[in-house]
Amino acid sequence: MIQLTKFNPPTLEENLRPVGLTDDTMAQRRQELLDKMTQDNFDCLIIYADLEHGSNFEYLTGFLPRFEEALLVLHKDGKAYLVLGNENLNKADKARLKAEAVHMPHLSLPNQPMNTQETVEEILSQCDLEHTQKIGLVGWKNFTSTKEDNYQLFDLPHFLVHAVQSLCPKAILENATRLFIGENGVRTTNNANEFAHYEFGAALAGRCMLNAMNQIELGKSEMEVARELSGLGQAHNVVTIMATGERFVKANIYPNDKVIKKGDKLSLTTGYKGGLQSRGGYAVSQVSDLPDEEKDYLSAVAKPYFNAVKTWLEAIKIGMQGQELYNKIEEVLPQEKYGWTLNPGHLSADEEWMSSPVYPQSTESIESGMLFQIDIIPSVSGYGGVSCESGIFLADAQLRQEIKEAYPDIWGRVQERRAYIQNELGITLRDEILPTSSATAYLRPFMLDKTLAFTVK
Repeated sequence: MIQLTKFNPPTLEENLRPVGLTDDTMAQRRQELLDKMTQDNFDCLIIYADLEHGSNFEYLTGFLPRFEEALLVLHKDGKAYLVLGNENLNKADKARLKAEAVHMPHLSLPNQPMNTQETVEEILSQCDLEHTQKIGLVGWKNFTSTKEDNYQLFDLPHFLVHAVQSLCPKAILENATRLFIGENGVRTTNNANEFAHYEFGAALAGRCMLNAMNQIELGKSEMEVARELSGLGQAHNVVTIMATGERFVKANIYPNDKVIKKGDKLSLTTGYKGGLQSRGGYAVSQVSDLPDEEKDYLSAVAKPYFNAVKTWLEAIKIGMQGQELYNKIEEVLPQEKYGWTLNPGHLSADEEWMSSPVYPQSTESIESGMLFQIDIIPSVSGYGGVSCESGIFLADAQLRQEIKEAYPDIWGRVQERRAYIQNELGITLRDEILPTSSATAYLRPFMLDKTLAFTVK
């Protein structure tokens, strides 16, 4: 039975430290991708990046091109070229894989020097493409349309696709993003080092969210609370949300100087590499503070939602099919009644939403090494929303042992989180479930009372 109960909040985790990706991990990433290329008969991949759509590029190079665009051309024999703009050309020898630098000023900011006599096609000809027979174009999206040829949908800028087509008129061009984030893609599972790398951002998001929730008071502005949603100078991978009352007034999506009033709906979100935290509820401390027509909010929306979160955490397991998890959530939180429309769970990495094996009729297997977000978004007419989106990592016995041995401090945090979720929140976890932050599954829908949260009794 779901109850709103007074108990101690989770630990505010301190001394979080970033964990870098090792040379062995980067070499493993490269080799696994080369193996995938061989399996699918690709002669080379052309991997595109900009700041928001660069995770497949960063997966191999270790960096994003920031305000520019960039390409990584990777041949099946391992030969690589980094095609870079004016302000990233000096990053080629810093990359985590050996690559020859090629300067393409077209990838730079507008009106910067274009002192080249070469066209885009001529510049790309320096990347050994002319004799390739099958080229994979990698943007950021693995299309899954049921009406179109997904292999022929390209999410790279047209000027680049056109140049490749002109340079290699006889080559087969395919969208190859599936090799990264599709079923069994190289990025869909993580080793112990990658888990530790991503755990830092997920844990930081949890700490930021708990701090922000503790700042919620009547009369405070969105910006005052939102200050706590950033931490340690780390780059966000989502737009920060701290919204009180009606959202999107005059299309604004950022925290502003609007102040919190009793009865307001509240939404908070922050995210970094490895995980996101989101909370939704009301600026009230008790049921009587809710608007008259919304006084049954707990039974109508919040408790069924938290039961779905509990069900999700207790149901997910290594080896199950994505459709099994999807159907479990549909069973306890029917879409028709509760209005959720997206995948109830998705994979995360450098980007907040990478891809998802959880969808109707999905036969994709839930695997050890997957980094998940518990992302269930009910929308019930007449009521505010509710959310405690957070993350977990799936690890079999061998992977758990590797994490324990290589990263004992992180392992200790994980065990404290597991104990809190099971002993305080009343949610049973399989051994393979590793919460990625101390805020995982912690939900207090009445946000003015910082002692009240949901638990299972």
